[in-house]
Amino acid sequence: MNYWIGIWLFFSIATNGFTQKTIRDESLVPPYKLPELLTTNSGKTINAGRDWEKTRRAELLKLFSENVYGKTPDKKIPLRFVVTRVDSSALGGKAIRKEITVFFGKNSGRSMEMLLYFPRSVKGPVPLFLGLNFAGNQVVHADPGISITKRWVRDGKAPAVVDHHATEASRGSQAGDWAVEDILARGFGLATIFCGDLQPDRADSFDESVHTLYYKKGQTKPEPDEWGAIGAWAWGLSRAMDYLETDTNVNARQVAVIGHSRLGKAALWAGAQDARFAMVVSNNSGEGGAALTRRKFGETIAIITNAFPHWFCGNYKNFANRENDLPIDFHGLIALIAPRPVYVASASEDWWADPKGEYLSAYHASPVYALYDYQGLTSPEPPGPDQPIGADKIGYHMRKGGHTMTRFDWAQYLNFAEKAFEKP
Repeated sequence: MNYWIGIWLFFSIATNGFTQKTIRDESLVPPYKLPELLTTNSGKTINAGRDWEKTRRAELLKLFSENVYGKTPDKKIPLRFVVTRVDSSALGGKAIRKEITVFFGKNSGRSMEMLLYFPRSVKGPVPLFLGLNFAGNQVVHADPGISITKRWVRDGKAPAVVDHHATEASRGSQAGDWAVEDILARGFGLATIFCGDLQPDRADSFDESVHTLYYKKGQTKPEPDEWGAIGAWAWGLSRAMDYLETDTNVNARQVAVIGHSRLGKAALWAGAQDARFAMVVSNNSGEGGAALTRRKFGETIAIITNAFPHWFCGNYKNFANRENDLPIDFHGLIALIAPRPVYVASASEDWWADPKGEYLSAYHASPVYALYDYQGLTSPEPPGPDQPIGADKIGYHMRKGGHTMTRFDWAQYLNFAEKAFEKP
């Protein structure tokens, strides 16, 4: 998926001098100082996990909510789960396939469609990966039994997507990102949801999103400190978790939330807010995700908030070209997942997402994991391509290649999850 390259080319053409201002050379990264993770707003030093959870963690959550992703509404919305289709012998008898509709509120007209696969070879509840997809559940596998989304689709070209609507030709069009058979063969389940069920990925889509469940009378868009699309997508992942806790095929204590690119940002934010996710995986999430924004390498706050203003809360754009004034950086986002396992992955050719900055976020989050006596990443220099590393609860690799998710990536995530979940 050459998504970020397309954005780079767009700005290269549309913005005079853009490529000269974009940092791609490590020697041009400006000096920076990261906000302290283990010092509270009042100046107190955090020395124990209980103090982190009692004080500093809440402070960081508030800062990310107010300045980056927007505040997630805390009012509970009634949910209704409807099993719409089940095939107990899917994928040639290898899997159980389920489709679930999750209805939000009473008569709101808002809902999301979940696709689930479980390995038939495993008896009892299984660990599971949950992630959002970009263009409808049917893109994750060519399985003809998957329902095709009827919602507006941003990504895809004809014949798979015509006039922003998916066709039969879209089946399995992004299967390379999901490695369904590999996941099932390792004894894990998979659940996925089209992000557009929660909010279509365009700037004028708030009135078509779950935001409307919480709008005040007369409101048409979020306030500057209220959630954007990433917040809505993360909220949807937590609503999926609400369902997974009810499904007897799922070990709800072993659910890993995963995402690629902008949906990797959503997975991190979901994992930071919702401790029910037992593991969090970020694949090439870049600016506004795993990468340190103060490095200004590749994509920056100015670029991303101009191109995709709906992803973040309105306040985030206030830090365009003022990264050092942002009261947090994204090592804090990784730290918010502690002490649960977290895996960050990059790609060697994906300079736009700043692979070293993604690694450094995990590295600089390590002192928080140390509060729980877990060893973090020990070197400020990332490993070479295709050399996965990790100790205890933090894992990282930089795969050769570009901005996508591959079988190599999934192999590392499955290895890490087996260890994290103590799966034999």
